[in-house]
Amino acid sequence: MRGPRVLRRLPGWTSTLTWKAAAFITVMCCGLAALLGILVHVSVTDQTVGEARARALDRLTEVTRAYEAGDRLPPDAGVGLSGLPRQLAELAGDGRRGTMVGDDQDRRPTMWAAGPADGGRALAVRFDYSQGAHAIRALDRAIVWSSALAIGATLLVGAFAVSRVTRRLHATARVARRISAGDLDARVNDPRTAPDPRTAADPRTADGPRDPRTPARRQDEVAAVAAALDSMASSLQAKLLSEQRFTADVAHELRTPLTGLHAAAELLPPGRPTELVRDRVAALRTLTEDLLEISRLDARRERVELDSEPLVPLAERVVRASGTETEVRAVRDARVETDRRRLERVLGNLVANAHKHGRGPVVMTVDGPVVTVRDHGDGYPDYLVEHGPQRFRTEGGATGHGLGLTIALGQAEVLGARLTFANAPGGGAAATLTLPQSPQDPRPPRRSRPPHSDGPEEAHRKP
Repeated sequence: MRGPRVLRRLPGWTSTLTWKAAAFITVMCCGLAALLGILVHVSVTDQTVGEARARALDRLTEVTRAYEAGDRLPPDAGVGLSGLPRQLAELAGDGRRGTMVGDDQDRRPTMWAAGPADGGRALAVRFDYSQGAHAIRALDRAIVWSSALAIGATLLVGAFAVSRVTRRLHATARVARRISAGDLDARVNDPRTAPDPRTAADPRTADGPRDPRTPARRQDEVAAVAAALDSMASSLQAKLLSEQRFTADVAHELRTPLTGLHAAAELLPPGRPTELVRDRVAALRTLTEDLLEISRLDARRERVELDSEPLVPLAERVVRASGTETEVRAVRDARVETDRRRLERVLGNLVANAHKHGRGPVVMTVDGPVVTVRDHGDGYPDYLVEHGPQRFRTEGGATGHGLGLTIALGQAEVLGARLTFANAPGGGAAATLTLPQSPQDPRPPRRSRPPHSDGPEEAHRKP
């Protein structure tokens, strides 16, 4: 039994608007050229053949009179003339007159005319029709060439016009992708959406003040989409900036009372209630500091203080400062040009997140400029792997605010590093930080082993 027939897929470029428009224009031009060509061909052919038929019938009338008068007939006329088409001879045998375009003995185009003669024979005349046939063939060639030129010119003009539209659409799509990636300052700024300088110079009309945003010319559909995208980006940017300012203001205002509350908590007498108060105050202070740090990252006002740092000693300091049971595996040390304080913040947050939301053992692997922090818990949620960490969002009953990984990702971007989140094949979550390598260490970064690899290592340290 034969399986289902599989259709061959068309190339990807055939799905573009330019190709579709070019194909549509070509098909329409070919159809229109064919229709006009057929009409012109039929009209001219009918006229040329009609004139030749009239001449042939007039000549047949003159020959018939000469034949009936017993005069001598010209060489191109006679009874039973050789080469006479059979259909025309039969028509004359039935007592009727007719004309027909055919060929003579030399295969030249000939116009025949025949009528009845005595004895049921056919009296026929002929004359050369080569000029008329040549004129029709020349007309057909002219129609074909002019149609091809018209199709080519129309296709070029149409492709140019469509390409202008598609370029504007591609520019709009690029700006939309930049906005989606977080660049809220990106704008299309289509020329058709620019204000009219004459309107700005004359701000009042008969109907009152004119909006200075009135476009200089009528907007087409692409300009309308570009204007809508720019308006959406401006509105989104304004709302995000307002939220960022609100978050920063709230966190800043909370710092002063929290400082006083922390000082007051230190004066409380020892005991379990005091420990609970101090613990909650410390958690609230940490949350406030995290919110302030995120506000600074969102404002993109952070400045890095670069210095050359070896990675393995830095990773060991981070683990010691965390006070956790974290294993440091040094596959290959590297010296990187980075901001030590920010890098320690990123690695410290990754280690703290692994212990808080995962399960041991937690391993930090240093392989050149690539640092991987892996735990052996349930792994990251799907939304985090696909879209990155999101503040104040946790799943699976986990506690926390989702700020630690958000800060780690923001600080990594400030450092020019790349932080990715994935679930290890053997189970558990794996966060991989790829740092820009220091010019003092020109060796290219080696492809790091998977986090679950137990291969040979240059060093194996555990704080």
